[in-house]
Amino acid sequence: MTSLQSSPARASARERSAAEVSRELSTRRPIVPTSVIGGAVAAGGPLLVALAVAVVGWFLTDAGGAGSPSGSLRVGSLFWLSAHGSGVTVEGVRLTAVPLGLTLICAWSIWRLGHRVGESVSGHGPDADRIADGERDWTVPLTIALFTTGYVVVAVVVAALTATQSTQPATPRVVLWSLLLTVGVGGLAIARGSGRAAVWLPTLSPALRSGASLTRSILLAWWALSAVALLVAFVLDFSTAANIVEQLHADAGDTALLTLLTLLVVPNALLFSGAYLLGPGFSVGTGTVVSPAEVVLGPLPMFPLLAALPDNGPTPGWTMALLATPVVLAAVVSAWTQRSQRLPWDQAAIRGCGGGLAAGVVLGALTLVAGGAVGPGRLREVGPDTIDVLLHAVTGFGIGGLLGALAMVGWQRRTLLVARLRARLGRA
Repeated sequence: MTSLQSSPARASARERSAAEVSRELSTRRPIVPTSVIGGAVAAGGPLLVALAVAVVGWFLTDAGGAGSPSGSLRVGSLFWLSAHGSGVTVEGVRLTAVPLGLTLICAWSIWRLGHRVGESVSGHGPDADRIADGERDWTVPLTIALFTTGYVVVAVVVAALTATQSTQPATPRVVLWSLLLTVGVGGLAIARGSGRAAVWLPTLSPALRSGASLTRSILLAWWALSAVALLVAFVLDFSTAANIVEQLHADAGDTALLTLLTLLVVPNALLFSGAYLLGPGFSVGTGTVVSPAEVVLGPLPMFPLLAALPDNGPTPGWTMALLATPVVLAAVVSAWTQRSQRLPWDQAAIRGCGGGLAAGVVLGALTLVAGGAVGPGRLREVGPDTIDVLLHAVTGFGIGGLLGALAMVGWQRRTLLVARLRARLGRA
């Protein structure tokens, strides 16, 4: 990360080394072209990958005998747009589910390019000392706005060139998702790459930073647990997945494309798995439910990842114990992350409960984009219920975070008391 310089008056150009001159030039590139081009490249990188995969897939299926290169490029563009929430119409059926795996790839591209752009413009504006003295610095906000503009322009152009009467991608949703990604992910990357984040973070209250750290730890631990649950369920019924692939009569090319599609929706499946562990579960069609309390399924599409679903009918009694998972996990994470801190009861309670509540809100917000329509008829309703997941996550993580924080304070005070008693007995 490029650190923000805070030094006395600069030496003359003759007194500086070539490395110093090169460094200054690399960190004081023009803001407007650097930011706009950076945003455009951040959008174009994953887009080119999607186009290349679509062309390769076209050759792998029937050796390119069906369709045309332009058609495969259109498919790749639509797939890239679907990662930005555009949705697509296929043979009159509206598909709104978002492949979050591809969205994560786009977010990674935005982060990398945003960080590079931040480094390139870090020399503009006041230095660290002047910022600390209260001088306003508009370098990061201006860079974020221009970076976002470059990304959104590419997204709108792709949507305009790809849209047809039969596909109908939703351009307003593409713009909204592009704004959220570039401002949320790209903004943080630019602030970090420019060194401003290192200057601003210490100004935040320690309680806020500690709570945010706990929120991140709870979410990472929860997604790890969700991944383990998904993997175990899939492995236990792997024969069903293999049987589905066999029934599809897929050759090597088709199998490779099916595997790629499965990998791109694994993040969606992780959110489904998390909703199951929380208790509300999720649906795989109208009138269906998959939860620890009950499993009601109907006819399912031939998709290998669905082999991880539990069997239709009554659930085993032990599955109800899964409802305690969010409380236990949040309590353990809250206590573990607080082990090196000595907090009074009230601050520990605020940290633990606040971090848990924030983690529940973030998880509920992400669940909002986990599902959607994946086919006609019943398959227009697939995914967790956002409100139910939000309520269960906020309650479970909030209570768990509070209990874990208070338990750690009690343990620390007990340990300190025992140590003092032993010291006194030793002196006696």
